[in-house]
Amino acid sequence: MQLESFFPYQLAITAEAFSRQLVEVYGRAFGLTREEWRLLFLIDGAGEITSLDLARRSSLDKVQISRAAQRLEDKGMISRMVAGEDRRLRRYAMTDAGREIFAQAFAQVRARADRVLAELAEADRAALERGLEALRTACARVAAQG
Repeated sequence: MQLESFFPYQLAITAEAFSRQLVEVYGRAFGLTREEWRLLFLIDGAGEITSLDLARRSSLDKVQISRAAQRLEDKGMISRMVAGEDRRLRRYAMTDAGREIFAQAFAQVRARADRVLAELAEADRAALERGLEALRTACARVAAQG
């Protein structure tokens, strides 16, 4: 089998290429790592979120979350507090400075993503969106089957 024609490989390579386009924006312009960006994105969407929910909603493990959160806290972008009686559980929220930086970064990241996607023909973009949704649905069905 040719690696270049193996679908999982093609998907991973394409996702990485698209991701690198975005990293160029939030990494170079704002000094954020992928892990930091993901945390900010999830915190922004939730307003406030626990470390457990971050782990569930991202592809990051507990150590990656903890380290990225520490860096973001050191940069003054998020606050962390113990959540309830379980001292291992943390609750995260964005600071005013974090929200401001994230809003600037998000606008530029969205513009870059839109620029890349604008290179697709309209029919190809619609097909891609349908295909991604179909793939997510198929993965969920297989996961539910065990």
